[in-house]
Amino acid sequence: MELKSISVDSGTIKQAGRFKPIKIRTVNKASLVIKGTLVLLVILTIFGFQSFDYKQVNFVEAAGLTLKNLKTMFVEPKLSHISFEEALYQVMITLGLAFLTTLFGSIIALLLGLFAAQNLSPKTVTVAIKGLVAFIRSVPTVLWVLIFAVSAGLGSEAAVIGMTFHSVGYLIKAYSESFEEMDEGIIEALRASGANWWHIVFQAVLPSSITYLISWTFLRFEINFAVAVAMGAAAGAGGIGFDMFMASGFYYDIREVGVITYFILIFAIILELGATKVKRNLKNGN
Repeated sequence: MELKSISVDSGTIKQAGRFKPIKIRTVNKASLVIKGTLVLLVILTIFGFQSFDYKQVNFVEAAGLTLKNLKTMFVEPKLSHISFEEALYQVMITLGLAFLTTLFGSIIALLLGLFAAQNLSPKTVTVAIKGLVAFIRSVPTVLWVLIFAVSAGLGSEAAVIGMTFHSVGYLIKAYSESFEEMDEGIIEALRASGANWWHIVFQAVLPSSITYLISWTFLRFEINFAVAVAMGAAAGAGGIGFDMFMASGFYYDIREVGVITYFILIFAIILELGATKVKRNLKNGN
């Protein structure tokens, strides 16, 4: 196969020569490992389903009952054990837990994130902070809450401390990576002009990263709201999560569970819309 000419807008580039066939290796070590892992997972899945003790459950009947419960939950919602005002108040408590943990976590993470950024701090400090942060993130939030519940007791205090602990680990990674994306030439220019570390942070790093910081903070706030719902039941932190736990596990009132689910969904949508509007205004410079 010979290529005589290639036509472009600016003219014609003439090339001559002969292309050699390209050999593509379809099988290599990595592909074999991936395929072998997938096959092993399929085999284990099939074995697991075959070895389950189903207790003579009729899956067709179970699916029908599940659909019936979902219909009752979302089509016929009704508050029986709490009033509308109480439910709204409990949602506010859950929002307060999420706000406090995000506020405390973002303040702590902002300072530590500056020291964790490779372009702003010595390598030993960066490695130490990122190693600690990786350990914090590897432990689930609910486990941190239960750990602090042992010392502080079940309640909102343990939930706030545990959720803040995990929020700090999450936000340090996000903030430090945002700082590291800054142009190194700007930092070097400021250092050459005699600016100290704090001048560089306040005059260059934070102004250029503010949009990313707010985006990550709002994202963590949404996560903390969802976690606060779960912690209301797991750690006795109160809020709408505790009412959902009582309605589902104690009263078994699926109609009330449906109302509470709608409450959580509506507030989650409001948070998402608010975060989107704030980020759009920051991007447009308003």
